[in-house]
Amino acid sequence: MNNQYRSLLCVLSLSLALAGCGKPGEPAGASTSKPSGATEGGTSKPKLAYVTNGIDPFWNTASAGVRAAAKEFDAECEVLMPAKGIVDQNRMIETLLARGVDGIAISPIDAANQVGVINEAAARTRIITQDSDAPDSKRLCFVGMNNYSAGRAAGKLVKEALPNGGKVMIFVGRLEQLNAQQRRQGVIDELMDRAAQSLETIQYDPPGRVIEGARFVVLDTRTDNFDYARAKANAEDAITAHPDLACMIGLFAYNAPMCKEAVKEAGKLKSIQIVSFDEQDSTLQGIIDGDVYGTVSQQPYMYGYHSVRILAALKRGDESVLPPNGFYEVAIQEVRKANVQEFWTELKKLQKGEE
Repeated sequence: MNNQYRSLLCVLSLSLALAGCGKPGEPAGASTSKPSGATEGGTSKPKLAYVTNGIDPFWNTASAGVRAAAKEFDAECEVLMPAKGIVDQNRMIETLLARGVDGIAISPIDAANQVGVINEAAARTRIITQDSDAPDSKRLCFVGMNNYSAGRAAGKLVKEALPNGGKVMIFVGRLEQLNAQQRRQGVIDELMDRAAQSLETIQYDPPGRVIEGARFVVLDTRTDNFDYARAKANAEDAITAHPDLACMIGLFAYNAPMCKEAVKEAGKLKSIQIVSFDEQDSTLQGIIDGDVYGTVSQQPYMYGYHSVRILAALKRGDESVLPPNGFYEVAIQEVRKANVQEFWTELKKLQKGEE
């Protein structure tokens, strides 16, 4: 074989090999069309992080959404749950930045006092907030529900449970979190029959004083700092201090289950109504059994899913995923006895990664 013929064969072989390989990292015969949000020639998986505001089964459902989106959008995403509050959360963020992650979705524990931390992170990587916002920071967008409107929805559940009104008490983990503040005010405004407020200009009723309306009285707001034992103790103290207490409202996922335990032990399941947020098994079973009137689900699975979807696209250069007003709203779902079984069945499918 002469040298000219040998060279021709080499060129033909190389051409055929390139034609069958597609883009680097793709199997032979794979489509060469660019995925939504991908950059030309980009083959590495976005390395992302999803940082919660604590440890709770609520975040397990969000984590299922993270896993589903990481698979669908070809990304790597770890879920971090701070056990020791804001110091632990800030440390996690700094560690992630040192590792050079491509994006972080965070639920700020204390938005007002974490603006500096979030802004520093935003200068080094892509930052979005989820579940609870930090609107004064340089985060790119917020993924979550309208917490004020959700609070009003919970207030409407209280009105259904107590058509003649009564004395109520609110229970929550922390009031430093913006989502807790907005939910609480939504509940109060609904029970006081006030006009709806705008998220940007909410006027808050300070905690620590009784708020009286035509039919309802909000006795107090009790916090527990994510301490389940303290959450139950708060409920027990409320039952003892107010024999005519008519309803307990839990703003965080574990609050209503702790209230339910306290009410059951006090033998007052028939006289004290419970209204909840989120979808703990104990809450859903309580709705089935008639021990909990209803709950407002913020669909945490979607928080995880859309956070990863947005961050993965941003890493690949697609800024069209950012909502125009900086708020990607996830719709709430009100759960009562009439729809609790269907809701729970669908929730289990999501948690297991089933379509």
